[in-house]
Amino acid sequence: MLAGISTLGITFGYGVETTAGEKPTSFKKLNRINSIGGITIENEQIDASALEDFVSRYVRGRADTGGSFPVGVNFTPETNAEWKDVISAYAALEGTENRMWFETIIPGFDEAFFVIAQPPTAIPQPEIGQNELLTVEMTLTIEEYLGMEEKVAFTA
Repeated sequence: MLAGISTLGITFGYGVETTAGEKPTSFKKLNRINSIGGITIENEQIDASALEDFVSRYVRGRADTGGSFPVGVNFTPETNAEWKDVISAYAALEGTENRMWFETIIPGFDEAFFVIAQPPTAIPQPEIGQNELLTVEMTLTIEEYLGMEEKVAFTA
């Protein structure tokens, strides 16, 4: 049994549906990803108490992903161009039922994490401090969290 897995070599990218509702067969790798925010699944609690209960009782309700997750990117002219392409590819979906998927590949796993999400509408301004790495945070709006499925290798 492995003691744990390093985050070294994890990759992140996106794909666009060509048929609405079907996982894309091609995903583009996004470069210089610095961090990927987690997606939690928290179920709402529905009060199932009755008059006879002295302590509240609950049943599990709808799950909530929190609605968005951040992707930290080392901000360079190249990554700026890549994310402009992401934003343009998403804008080109307007008027269709096709959606944009994001994939996180972790080395050693046969499956990858998938989420259908919307990128920001523009490149956000990064926080800038003295003697720091210039990064920008792209906040993706979650349409549907799919979890782990068979991975799709990234194209160049």
